[in-house]
Amino acid sequence: MAGSYESPSEYIKHHLTNLTYGQKADGSWGIAHNAEDIAEMGFWSINLDSMFFSIGLGLFFFWIFQRAAKKASVDAPTGLQNFIEMIIEFVDDSVRGSFTGKNPLVAPLALTIFVWIFLMNLMDLIPVDHIPWLASLMGVPYLKIVPSTDPNITFGLSLSVFLLILYYSIKMKGPGGFFAELAFHPFPKFMMPLNLVLEGVTLIAKPVSLALRLFGNLYAGEMIFILIALMYSGSWVLGISGGLLQVGWALFHVLIITLQAFIFMTLTIVYLDMASQADH
Repeated sequence: MAGSYESPSEYIKHHLTNLTYGQKADGSWGIAHNAEDIAEMGFWSINLDSMFFSIGLGLFFFWIFQRAAKKASVDAPTGLQNFIEMIIEFVDDSVRGSFTGKNPLVAPLALTIFVWIFLMNLMDLIPVDHIPWLASLMGVPYLKIVPSTDPNITFGLSLSVFLLILYYSIKMKGPGGFFAELAFHPFPKFMMPLNLVLEGVTLIAKPVSLALRLFGNLYAGEMIFILIALMYSGSWVLGISGGLLQVGWALFHVLIITLQAFIFMTLTIVYLDMASQADH
């Protein structure tokens, strides 16, 4: 598919562009067919492909876990049941090791974050040309299938966690206690402005670091797959080399996609634990 583009840069640009819907410069609403349309749509545009695949994978997550729960058996557990139980036990151990309080929301939230992000990351292992090529046959100009390579998705996840951090910080410590945590640490009270700046930056850095870490790692991984795919449009030597590199990078990328889901989950648990400690 790389050979059907005028240049490698055009191929890369196409594969890194989302299917975007929004208001065009002429006032009409529709799907962007070029980079200029996307730039003109501004803040209120929506990446349809990111929304479709993220919501679809979320529904798949619910469906597969519900299916395993309905068919669960103590006497004759299926392979799916054993696999699901292994994931739940892994997440439960992570919560027990990082969260010291009692909150019935944390474990289900951690499980949802880990599995959902893993599934979104897992899409990165699908060859970069296959699904976009099928979409192009149906007249879809752009299609990115890895939601976690879209900063809108990663920031949406991190901001949801951030709102929970603020909620439990105020709930457990009270408005005054939460303000005191920001204003009177780490320096004495008379240095309150400096404390507010330092602690405020630390607080804001939590969702930013969560979002950018996930986005940056998956975006870089997707870029490498695209660069490898370009090798197939060269000589047969480059094609064979590209095939070997693709297999090697895919095997290594399995570790990356799992690690990124685990890091996001673990930091969420730790941040909620800090927010739930009244004396923190």
